[in-house]
Amino acid sequence: MTDPTAADFTRRLAARERILGYWVVMDSPTSTERLARVGYDYVCLDAQHGMLSYDGLLRGLTATDVRGSTAVGLVRVGANDPFHIGQALDAGAAGVIVPLVNTADDARAAVAAATYPPHGVRSYGPMRSMLRIGPVPAESNAAVSVLAMIETPQGLANVEEICAVPGLTGIYVGPSDLRLAVGGASPADTSVDDVFEQAAARVCAAAEAAGVAAGFHTPNGETAARRLAEGFTFATVASDLVHLEQAAASQLSSARGTA
Repeated sequence: MTDPTAADFTRRLAARERILGYWVVMDSPTSTERLARVGYDYVCLDAQHGMLSYDGLLRGLTATDVRGSTAVGLVRVGANDPFHIGQALDAGAAGVIVPLVNTADDARAAVAAATYPPHGVRSYGPMRSMLRIGPVPAESNAAVSVLAMIETPQGLANVEEICAVPGLTGIYVGPSDLRLAVGGASPADTSVDDVFEQAAARVCAAAEAAGVAAGFHTPNGETAARRLAEGFTFATVASDLVHLEQAAASQLSSARGTA
């Protein structure tokens, strides 16, 4: 088995192949290493809402790249900012998921931050990434993925223009925030199911029309399979901390005879 590469992963995303990933919020390199060997196509480390410092991202990306891993490492960065995006890529991420992209200009800024001059503004200092992604700027530019999150009222309103931004690999639905964006009182508010599904369908259609990848953040494998069947091209199963608690609770119920 050959190790997965950033360039191949980005090519698959751009070709709208079906891809599955897993979401990590814990700074636990040993468990991340095991998850990277399960068979997922990517492991995404959450630097926005997860419990990961820069050191944690570096440990997690290193763990993801171990021999026998089937996955590349992605990072959801903390903000649409050249520092956060460049730091994640310098640490060896194969791509970034960028939150709170509201406009085409926001998407262009994300692409520029992940791209070396003259086409972008990424500062050159590829530290760990030079071992796997680069260090030639043009090769790095072609290898890394840039995914824009659609999760706000403005982002949804501008999704067609966002998908058309050159250099954007794809878009990614953040369902909790998107449900709030369409009027939900909470991320679990079922009263807005219809309008939420309409929004999801619009995002999927916009990506298909633009020929870019369309991703969805999901809580379990069943939901991931459903979103892929609806036309989304990649999906993340989330997350290590939630599933750890669920598995432990299930085992406790079995041990007590209350399952």
